[in-house]
Amino acid sequence: MRLGGPLFEKYETPSQWVSAVRAAGYRAASCPVGTDASTQRLEAYAAAAAREDIVIAEVGAWSNPLSPDQAERAAAVEKCKASLLLAERIGARCCVNIAGSRGEKWDGPSALDLTDETFEMIVETVREIIDDVRPKRTFYTLETMPWMYPDSTDAYLSLLKAIDRPGFAVHFDPVNLICSPQRYFRNGEIIRDFVAKLGAHIKSCHAKDILLQGQLTVHLDEVTPGCGQLDYSAFLGELAKLPGDIPVMLEHLPNPEDYAAAADHIRQVGAQVGVAL
Repeated sequence: MRLGGPLFEKYETPSQWVSAVRAAGYRAASCPVGTDASTQRLEAYAAAAAREDIVIAEVGAWSNPLSPDQAERAAAVEKCKASLLLAERIGARCCVNIAGSRGEKWDGPSALDLTDETFEMIVETVREIIDDVRPKRTFYTLETMPWMYPDSTDAYLSLLKAIDRPGFAVHFDPVNLICSPQRYFRNGEIIRDFVAKLGAHIKSCHAKDILLQGQLTVHLDEVTPGCGQLDYSAFLGELAKLPGDIPVMLEHLPNPEDYAAAADHIRQVGAQVGVAL
């Protein structure tokens, strides 16, 4: 297993990028170049990653391929294709996006999102992206989300079966699956079930934490790892059973100090369960 996260040091060359990854104490990183990178630049970073034993965990394709605005939707699909191609060329473990929303906000809830019609739209869209790029060594993945597919282990299993493409795999964000007190208090069980059923398909993960507040009605807040109740012993322990040095990527924290504290917490839990990051 490999811990990674955002880099706050500026870099312009592969060697500077490697130094920034090392300074943060990471062994995994997000893709260091964009889809507009020249072949020479892309190959230089790929070579540096291989030489320095840094796993490029994921290429983010953050966009809304289900947007009700047809121009936005078309642009998002093209961005996903370009991002998947970048992941293939640089050797990233996966390209990741959310499924998208049919509402006003690209990553927000809509009454239309958890419907059979939208499920079929996701299947069609993901197939189009994968069939256009035809990746051989990377995968297109969908981040788990609380209010859009895939919102559960069973939903992800259904998508894997329906999409039916070897280029489609799994991205695991356990916090995003916790959308109720019932799931909150049994999140360790949910993590174990997810990894048991989908572990062979997991390519990258996101690491954060979640805290149920005491005011009505229900308030679930994303917080720094170590400040919430995510069962990190279950999360790290189950991932450690999988082959392939799964990347675990920190995200959504405001400053470098928060990332350092989060990394320390995760490494401490890892040490307790016999997992090196």
